[in-house]
Amino acid sequence: MDKNELVREIALASHLKGRFRLRSGEMSSHYFDKYQFESNPILLKHLAIGMAKMIPQDTEVLAGLELGGIPLAVAISLEIQLPVVFVRKERKTYGTEKIVEGIDISGKRLCMIEDVITTGGQVVKSVEVLRAMGAHINCVLCAIWRSAQQAEILEKAGIREIHYFSMQEILMNLERL
Repeated sequence: MDKNELVREIALASHLKGRFRLRSGEMSSHYFDKYQFESNPILLKHLAIGMAKMIPQDTEVLAGLELGGIPLAVAISLEIQLPVVFVRKERKTYGTEKIVEGIDISGKRLCMIEDVITTGGQVVKSVEVLRAMGAHINCVLCAIWRSAQQAEILEKAGIREIHYFSMQEILMNLERL
């Protein structure tokens, strides 16, 4: 499946019509459900193949951000045979009480993986955690970049944003359907 086919299939799978309450509290007759493409093994595999080609060459470990970044990070890991860690949004309050699950990342070069970035706020917080643990991380690769207006937040934190699709590409494909 080429990139044009993939964006069309993601748009078809993820665009829902109905009655939805948005995070803002407003109601909408349309909703973009990213878990529809992340839970589809064919779409996930093709997305991972494409995204794997965008991983910086010096990357030693992939860091999947909870929740949506984790299936993508695992799928990409399987494609390029790099280890992966799972980054929680909040520290676990039981057992090992970890915020990062997986191998030791101290001194390692990481690439964070996320499904959709809208504001970049959680990415910045998570990168700060990873850096505090001794990881070298300066980029985030996402499947869908929602808003170029938020690039400054990542830039100020020294994080380069790499994306496979923009939300504009998804929306343009929806208009054609």
